[in-house]
Amino acid sequence: MTAASNKRPSRKIIGECVYKDGVTWTVQYGELKRGKGRPPKEQHLFKVAAEKLPYSSLDAVKKHLKKADHTYQGVYVAFDSMGCPRYVGRGNIFARLEARKKAQPLELQYYSFYVVSQKQHEREVETLLIRAASFLLEFNDKKRRVGLSAGSINDYEPGMYFYERQRKKGKKA
Repeated sequence: MTAASNKRPSRKIIGECVYKDGVTWTVQYGELKRGKGRPPKEQHLFKVAAEKLPYSSLDAVKKHLKKADHTYQGVYVAFDSMGCPRYVGRGNIFARLEARKKAQPLELQYYSFYVVSQKQHEREVETLLIRAASFLLEFNDKKRRVGLSAGSINDYEPGMYFYERQRKKGKKA
């Protein structure tokens, strides 16, 4: 028996239903509580996370987030009807998601967002998501122009350690 096997996983505590479309979707609001045997509460990367919610719930979630006294600032992802990420960004979550939906009303169907505990990490989270989704982000023209290219370590925060690949220059063997 390993030391980790006696720890119970986090429990989902559902607080309330934030949105219902009457047909398919509901959006629940809740909190993760740590399980028995888990170490005391540590710093979280995210204060709030929402995964692949239907775009029709955007206004209801925004109102609830405001009522729960959470910030609107963070990192967001817009998805097409197949669940593929098409746009990643950071800033005012709801204003930016609304703008993306206006720009691509037929293509975008779902969204995710992450309110990052420490604002200085938003850029790193955005960079990681952009790199992970890479060529799928066909609506992220601005990010490509800015020069967020795979392998550029300068997009992360100072003070971290890194490994970076480099192409050997000169004639090929």
